[in-house]
Amino acid sequence: MSSVNSASNGSEKQSLFEEQRAKIGIVRASLGSLPDKLSLYCSDASIARYLVARNWNVKKATKMLKETLKWRLQYKPEEIRWEEVANEAETGKIYRTNYFDKYGRSILVMRPGCQNTKSTKGQIRYLVYCMENAILNLPPEQEQMVWLIDFHGFNLSNISVKVTKETAHVLQDHYPERLGLAILYNPPKFFESFWMVVKPFLEPKTYRKVKFVYSDDHSTKKIMEELFNMDALECAFGGNNQVAFNINDYAQRMREDDKRMPLFWSQDNASMSSKPFDMTMAVLDTGNSESDSEQSDKEGEGKPGTHMPDSECSPVDGSVELTGSGRSGGSDQQSVQ
Repeated sequence: MSSVNSASNGSEKQSLFEEQRAKIGIVRASLGSLPDKLSLYCSDASIARYLVARNWNVKKATKMLKETLKWRLQYKPEEIRWEEVANEAETGKIYRTNYFDKYGRSILVMRPGCQNTKSTKGQIRYLVYCMENAILNLPPEQEQMVWLIDFHGFNLSNISVKVTKETAHVLQDHYPERLGLAILYNPPKFFESFWMVVKPFLEPKTYRKVKFVYSDDHSTKKIMEELFNMDALECAFGGNNQVAFNINDYAQRMREDDKRMPLFWSQDNASMSSKPFDMTMAVLDTGNSESDSEQSDKEGEGKPGTHMPDSECSPVDGSVELTGSGRSGGSDQQSVQ
């Protein structure tokens, strides 16, 4: 009987796999001919992320992807370089660690208490740079990253609903399924009220990935040990790594990464366009159905006061016309049907 069930499950899994592949093909066909960089962006893995974000609704995923293509052509996130955003990075408010979590995910440390500028545009541009850099450094078998948010030194003056809304917009609309987990480490009591204001801006798929963790909770160390190598993890998050953020060392790392970025976005980069579909689906969380969402809420995920696994300053329809100019001064125009 068990062998019959196993065969049945295998058949259903294969059927689902083929259905998902077919939907990727439908989305790709609807995009038509694209400029080289945008075509490279629309790998099977990338299209799958948009479909997962929209619960495999082809129409919604296609609309979402077209909006991202339009944004990428105009904003050119892959062309942002360190010297352009270095002033935003001086306090270590957002930086990529030089280690990964146990699942091979890139880690972005965010310290909102170290905010050093008032320009929403500048802050978002630096966030986008950090996202692109984190993606650049993902190992071939991984699609997602982790955010470690340290609330040391955070106070009411650091709260900006405008920046938070724009951050949520960029993350959810243009980097779907890139966030695997966000750990809010030691948020102050008053942040709970702010969280209730912010939460409606977030989609269920996003806020279910937000976990509140407190250093005075006995289960915290176990949670962090399950996710991270404690010798690599900074002491600000309960780890054993005593090395503090150094802007000069970090700047050097980012300049080296900037040199790699053009190759990453070249047609010669096989990892961009040929990542196996089954590998992508193994990484992405495809179980986020509406019933899953309701159950997650019942379990208290993404709510203040819950401690769940998952420092100091030294964080349509129709066609979409894509237009933008390159650095050489030439223009590029493409209608995505």
